[in-house]
Amino acid sequence: MSSQAVAKAAGGVVSIAKKHTVQSTGVWEALRRVFALDPERSNGVPLNPTFRLPAPGANDPLEYDDPVTLPAGDIAGNPYWKRDTRRAYPRLSVVNQADVVSLLTVGSEAQPKVELIGEAGEKQLVAAKQDGQTNGLSKFLAKSSAGVATKDVFIGGLPPTPSGQSLSSGKWDVHKYKLVNEASYPEEYPARSFQ
Repeated sequence: MSSQAVAKAAGGVVSIAKKHTVQSTGVWEALRRVFALDPERSNGVPLNPTFRLPAPGANDPLEYDDPVTLPAGDIAGNPYWKRDTRRAYPRLSVVNQADVVSLLTVGSEAQPKVELIGEAGEKQLVAAKQDGQTNGLSKFLAKSSAGVATKDVFIGGLPPTPSGQSLSSGKWDVHKYKLVNEASYPEEYPARSFQ
């Protein structure tokens, strides 16, 4: 596609005087127009004042400051284990007995049992946590056996059972299994397949 076709598609021919390129002047411009296939085509060399401010080499290299982005550029506050996303293991959440005792007495933020207002509420939170640290969960449950904590922890007056054990019979009959008649391994392997 010629440059004239492109200029027509763009809305007409743009004269060289309007282009931001270095062009020859005087006799040399007339000579170039005579011998050029397309006289309106520029040589493509951009004008330095327009496109090269500051000009290459104008800035002193010793005055240049490398831009530092935080926190990535801060070596002290950016250790590798924080940046290593390939080994971003899930962090464990630990709830100790003092936390459980304070949750059972006061409740959580989502489901509060007691309305905590001001300094009295803070004192009640601290007292519940200290009670859990000194006495523990078992003494708290024994002390409040007829209280509110038994409704949250005990099921029908009994502690919760592991999954799979029924409360009525006490047997592990929830997940029954059967042996498969046809073996998936040859007879010399002592392996059984369950259904």
